[in-house]
Amino acid sequence: MKKNMGIADRVIRATVAVLIAILYFANIITGTLAIVLLIFACILLLTSVVSFCPLYMPFGLRTCKKEN
Repeated sequence: MKKNMGIADRVIRATVAVLIAILYFANIITGTLAIVLLIFACILLLTSVVSFCPLYMPFGLRTCKKEN
């Protein structure tokens, strides 16, 4: 699995995931929406950690500068 995410993409995804978690634990988002957003946040965080987004592959997208 080759990396296809750059630093900016990873930071943005991690930031969004943390913001969703904060909104959940502050009880600003609740119910089904909260569950869906938490799952989405986990996916964002996971793809940020491994620097690979499977949705980029079919479209040939890469946000990183050099091939690893």
